[in-house]
Amino acid sequence: QVHPVESGGGMVQPGGSLRLSCSASGQTDDPHSMGWFRQAPGKEREIVGSINWLSGNTWHADSVKGRFAISRDSAKYTVFLSMGDLTPADTSVYYCAVAPTTPRSFPYWGQGTQVPVSS
Repeated sequence: QVHPVESGGGMVQPGGSLRLSCSASGQTDDPHSMGWFRQAPGKEREIVGSINWLSGNTWHADSVKGRFAISRDSAKYTVFLSMGDLTPADTSVYYCAVAPTTPRSFPYWGQGTQVPVSS
């Protein structure tokens, strides 16, 4: 059973930066990919980005491109989300998920970590 756990969330000021981490305990084989998602209050969940585990290739949503960056520590099955130039619109619960074998299929999810962007 794969159990992703997010950490690093917390309040950050507009214009600030924050790095989130997610470690997938129970992971013994390389997944196809891992992804970051977020859900703002009153909004539907949206994908922030993903990273292919073998290649390290990343994809980022247009809304965060140039400000956020996904990276990984492949040996530790850990994925990071570096966030910069944060605005109140980025305020969300951020979730980490694992796609074991199939692209864009994420059966394993973390509980989420809150990122309020406010002064």
